[in-house]
Amino acid sequence: MLSNLGNLFITLTLLSSFLLIYYSAVGLKKNGSLIPEKIFRISKTQCLFTILSFFILLVAYIFSDFSLINVYENSHTTKPLLYKISGVWGNHEGSLLLWIVILVIFSLLFLNLNKLADKKFRLFTLIFQNILISGFLIFLITNSNPFSKLYPVPNEGMGLNPILQDPALAIHPPLLYLGFVGSSIYFSAALASLITKYNGSNFAKTIKFWVLTSWFFQTIGILAGSIWAYYELGWGGYWFWDPVENSSLMPWFLMTALIHSILILEKKNDIYLWVIILSILTFTMSVTGTFLVRSGILNSVHTFANDPSRGLYILIFLSIMIFSSLYIFYKYAPSKKSNFQFLSKEFFILINNWFMIFFLIVVLIGTLYPIVLEVISEQKISVGPPYYVIVMAPFLIPFLYFVSRGPQAQWFSAQSNNKKKNFLVLFFSVVIILVFFYFTKVKDVLINLILIFSIYLILQTILDFFRNIKKNYFNLSRIISHLAFGFLIFFISINSIFSTEYDLNLKNGEKIKLDNYEIELKDLNILNEKNYKKIVGNVIIRDQKKDTFEFLEPEIRVYNMPETVTYEASIKSNLFFDTYVTMSNLSGSEFYNLKFQRKPFMILIWLSIIFIGVGGFLRLLPMRQKK
Repeated sequence: MLSNLGNLFITLTLLSSFLLIYYSAVGLKKNGSLIPEKIFRISKTQCLFTILSFFILLVAYIFSDFSLINVYENSHTTKPLLYKISGVWGNHEGSLLLWIVILVIFSLLFLNLNKLADKKFRLFTLIFQNILISGFLIFLITNSNPFSKLYPVPNEGMGLNPILQDPALAIHPPLLYLGFVGSSIYFSAALASLITKYNGSNFAKTIKFWVLTSWFFQTIGILAGSIWAYYELGWGGYWFWDPVENSSLMPWFLMTALIHSILILEKKNDIYLWVIILSILTFTMSVTGTFLVRSGILNSVHTFANDPSRGLYILIFLSIMIFSSLYIFYKYAPSKKSNFQFLSKEFFILINNWFMIFFLIVVLIGTLYPIVLEVISEQKISVGPPYYVIVMAPFLIPFLYFVSRGPQAQWFSAQSNNKKKNFLVLFFSVVIILVFFYFTKVKDVLINLILIFSIYLILQTILDFFRNIKKNYFNLSRIISHLAFGFLIFFISINSIFSTEYDLNLKNGEKIKLDNYEIELKDLNILNEKNYKKIVGNVIIRDQKKDTFEFLEPEIRVYNMPETVTYEASIKSNLFFDTYVTMSNLSGSEFYNLKFQRKPFMILIWLSIIFIGVGGFLRLLPMRQKK
């Protein structure tokens, strides 16, 4: 029953996409500035069918309908309700359906919220968006159908991967998809803009909301995934350059560049083609990340599938999308040349755009190089944090400087009235870091410079706030985001300097002294939970220097559906540092491996990212920040 309903709604959604493409093409030939009401009705109906299909799958998970292969493979009756719900998108088929739902919702919202935009521009955007929707629907129906039947119907399911049974993972994919898939609408709008010559300030204002929306959700989605990996995977840090982590970061670089480029396009049409390129690249990179995750060519705990046929379809779809975009770009792109004043505000924005592109290329190479090398030479390697730190960290220094200087510059002018103040702020930043390193006795030139310019950005942003508060309004969105970014780089740098890590093997009841710490595995407790058993270690960590104690309880969990062993970190957090312990059993012995870490400013790193997102969210609000 549910299978038939789900397939019916998916088929009707695909039919609606075909109708929208057809009637939009017909509407282009008709005179007048109004879009036919029929197109609005079909778009609403399409959205309804898509949401109903997703609701059918959700009901199947909640009531454990194992007549669906998808539910059987990713759920079981004893799983808590939250993880039954999150199980809907915790697999390839369900997540693809969620991807399509978001594509359709963005299509409907764009059509209804941009009624002042040019008719032909809106219709072409709708056509391109529904070509994307149709492509993914055909992929869903032919290769990844979540409503495929199973007979005979089993009494119990196989269960969801235990590491995905976590509150952060319940919200991480939907947030990330709103970012990934949200970029589709300005991809479609960019192609429509080229064909209809709907450019300049009008185009910038039309896509600005959608770029900011997708960027905000991408930022918060990346944060949720990063926090999950920190406490669930036992990695003990904020970012590990895992290939699938990288696939979410690469579109974010482009979105960030695009947000700043739109600010110029609102005032000057010279940057129009650059905005088009960024709009096309952002969604292209999102689909590239999807291909990497779902093709099985990446080895990661995040990957959904290991089916070459799925990867081949996405690769063909991606290739068609790229070549079609290139054809439209070269056929319709205007030939007007850009002209920018050296050291003007737009100059600094473009310089920072190029830094974002550089960071993107570094991450893309680090992600793809092991894959290419394995294909060519059958040699397996992994590219880890050292590569990214060595290549990217030195470029953070000029990047921070340009981010600091941009807001001080004027639009279309090289004049600056703050040269003396800029020098004083930089001098003060240097003094702060010199004093800091004198007392901490840590000597590292690169870290010194990064910290100097992160403080320089923080101080310049604060001064920017006080300078502009005297005016009628100030850009609170930019001030919060830039200030938070400065603090993020500062706290990450301090974290990298002062983090400590110990790896030791202890028997039950044993203790050991390491530097200023005494670590004791006091005892072990075995407990039964609803869908797993766990071994809980009672670990006591004594800081002999401060004469303080911390009690932590790392866990080894043994799930039976499916049979999986996971290792749960125990974390004691405060504003200044985290104490982090994971425990695992050494096979065939009575020893337990404990990994003990002290991580400074982890909470402040997370908070900095939240405030970066808050700054972007404020720009979505239809208001000016008054004095």
